[in-house]
Formats: sequence, structure tokens, C-alpha cells
Amino acid sequence: MSMLTPPGLGGKYRITGDKYPRMRRPRHRRRLVLVSLASVVTLGVAGWGTLQLIDVFTGDRTASAADRKPDCPSVKPSAPAKALPKPARITVNVYNATPRGGLAKAAADELKKRGFRIGKVGNASAAYDKKVPGPGILLGAPTATNGTFPVLGTQLTGATPKTDTRKTADVDLILGTAFKKLNTPKAAAAALAALNKPAPAPSCG
Repeated sequence: MSMLTPPGLGGKYRITGDKYPRMRRPRHRRRLVLVSLASVVTLGVAGWGTLQLIDVFTGDRTASAADRKPDCPSVKPSAPAKALPKPARITVNVYNATPRGGLAKAAADELKKRGFRIGKVGNASAAYDKKVPGPGILLGAPTATNGTFPVLGTQLTGATPKTDTRKTADVDLILGTAFKKLNTPKAAAAALAALNKPAPAPSCG
């Protein structure tokens, strides 16, 4: 009888040999566990992939319209621009600051034909006589910068606007040394039309 045989046991219960029998789980149970684990992993991966596909094909549809639009500057509509005065409402004094005679009268006559009201005509004061190197100077009250100067400036390219302390609405056109002639009626009319044309609204492209 082997030493591994418990006392009182024998016969068919007798254990022979010198090693304990090794107890093993049935192989089919281990295989079942592995198959179950693989199934869970497979289902998890498949579910994640399905969610990704749904997001790809429906993401654009669920996005708001604002998200899909190109960036556009948010610009509030500005207040309507102040209407520019008509030439008939502008009184122009024409002065000659050059050594050449007759320029003031010729310029005044041409401006009158174009609808401007003519005030005084003559030689420039000592403060400006032969001291205006450019085509001319537009001289008037500070309020003239908002309307009168731009309108009168369409008649003479390069005229320099300048303000003084007067309280009246009339403006002076002082012809300088570089003065040759007023802009052509066609060019002046085009410049005046451009002043009255409203600026286009910004585009988002």
C-alpha cells in the first residue's frame, strides 16, 4: 500500500504511486470563458465604430447654420450719411493769389455755370497773396468740412481745405500758384456723383 493511501482505505480506493493526483478544470469551461470575453470585446469595438460612422454622416446635419456659414464681420448698419449740399446752396468767394490777372473772374464765371452761387471776386488778402504754392485753398468755417468742402473740392483737384473763425456759411476758393484750370465739367460731375453714392454693404464672400 502506498504511503499516500489514507488510513483505513484500501482496495479500489488505494492510491498507488508517490504523487498526489492533479485536479484540473475541464478544458471546455476555460474555452467558454475565452469565447465569452472575445465576444464582449468584439461587440464593444463594433459599437464604438457604429457611433463614429453616425457622427460622420449626421454631424453636418446637426450643426447649426451659423456654424456652417463663413466668417462675416458683424457690422451694424450705420446711420444714413448726411445729405451733401447742392451747388446752388453753396456761396463761393473766389480770390486770386497768383501774379496772373483775370483768374478769379474766369473761375467764378465757370463755377456759376456749374450751379454755384458766387459771392466776392478779386485778389487774395495779404495773408495769402502769392503765398499759396498749390492749386488752391478752400477756406471756411469748421462746419464746411462736413459738406461744403467736399462738394466744392470736386471742381479743383488738389485744393487744400482750411478752416477759420467765420460764422457764415460762405466759403473762399483761393487760387494758388499751381492753379491752371478747374476740373472739366464731366470730371467734376463724376466726382460729385461718387460723393453722393452710398458705400456698398460688406460681403461675406
